[in-house]
Amino acid sequence: MKHRLLLPTLLTSLLVLAGCGGTLLESKKVDYKSAGRLPSLEVPPDLTAPTNDARYSIPENSRGSVAFSSYQEGRQGQEASGSAALAQAQADNKVRLERDGTQRWLVVSGSQAALWPVVRTFWQDMGFTLTVDQPDAGVMETDWSENRAKLPHDIIRSTIGKTLDFLYSMPERDKFRTRFEKGSAPGAVDIYVSHRGMMEVYINEGRSETRWQPRPLDPELEAEMLQRLMVRLGVDAAKAKEQLTARPNQKVEDRARLTPAGGGLIVQEPFDRAWRRIGLALDRAGFTVEDRDRKRGLYFVRYVDPDSTQDKGKADKGLLAKLMFWKSDKDEAGKAPQMRVQVKDEKDISRLLVQNREGQPENSDTARRILKLLYEQLK
Repeated sequence: MKHRLLLPTLLTSLLVLAGCGGTLLESKKVDYKSAGRLPSLEVPPDLTAPTNDARYSIPENSRGSVAFSSYQEGRQGQEASGSAALAQAQADNKVRLERDGTQRWLVVSGSQAALWPVVRTFWQDMGFTLTVDQPDAGVMETDWSENRAKLPHDIIRSTIGKTLDFLYSMPERDKFRTRFEKGSAPGAVDIYVSHRGMMEVYINEGRSETRWQPRPLDPELEAEMLQRLMVRLGVDAAKAKEQLTARPNQKVEDRARLTPAGGGLIVQEPFDRAWRRIGLALDRAGFTVEDRDRKRGLYFVRYVDPDSTQDKGKADKGLLAKLMFWKSDKDEAGKAPQMRVQVKDEKDISRLLVQNREGQPENSDTARRILKLLYEQLK
C-alpha cells in the first residue's frame, strides 16, 4: 500500500483533465506545505472535535519567512541582549553540528529567548502547525503531517498539477519535536530535532480495515530537517550539507549496557553528555516528557505500552477515525501513569533507573520495556 487515490471513481475525469496539459511538480525530499492546504475535516455531531489549548496557541503575527540575521527587525519589545546574540551568531557563523552515534544536534551561539521564535517560524514555513509551544519547558512539537514529496509523479498527477492533487494521500504521517537545552559552552544552546512516524496498515485479509501504527525511526529525515534548520540559522547550504554528511573518523563502540537485578541501564558517559543523549532518546522513543529537573537528574514521563493498547482490540472505524489517529494517541498518553527516569552521576559513567510517580524503584514489565527502548537508542 504505497499510495492510494481517495476517489477512484473520478479516474475518468482525471484522464480527461490530463489531456489539457499542466506543469510538472517539483521533485523534493520533503514537502509538508501542500498537506496543510487540505480542507478542514468536518466533525459529525456525535463525535467530539479536538480542543484547542491556549497554552499551545501560536500568535498570528508569528507567521512569515524570517531570516536568522534579520529577525530583530520588527521584534519591538524584545530584550536587546537577545537580538544582539542573534545577530552575533549569524555574523560569526557560530552554528555547528554535533553527532554521537546516530544522534545529531545543533550547537548555536545565542540565547533560547532569541532563537525560539526563529525556530518556531522555521516549522511554520515548512507547513506545520505547532501543537506544543512551551518556551519554559524548552519543547515545541508539530502536528502529524503528510510528506507529499513521497507521492508518485505519474502522468496523471504530473499533468493535472495542483487542480485535484488533494485526492492523493500517503499512508504515512510524520511529526517532529524540537528540544532546547542549555549548552555545555557558555552562551550556547543545544537544539535537538527528533522524528516520529506512523503508517497505515491493513489489519484483515479482506484489506477492508486499517490501523495506524508506529513506523521505524528515520534518522535521515531528522538529518534533512537539521540541515534545513542550519540554513535558516545562517549556515551556507553547501557547508550545512558537508557537516551533515561528514563521517566520523573512528568506529563508535557501544556505550550503554543493561544490568541485571534492577541495576538499570549504564551509559558510558559523564552526566552532562548522558543527560542530553537520554533526552533525545526519550523523544525518539515516543515518550511524553512532561517535565525535567536537571539538578536532580529526573525526567518525568508518560509511556504508552503498545501491548496494552493492542490488547483492547482497538480498530479504526470510518474515515474520521483514520484521519484523527493522533487524538487517540494523546488520549492514551494522558491515561498512562507518570513515571520517572532518573539519571545518576557516577563519575565517568551515568546510571539510568526507572521509578514510579513516588520515586520508588519500578520493576514491572513496562519498566523493563522502557529500559530496553532506551538502550536501543543509547547503545
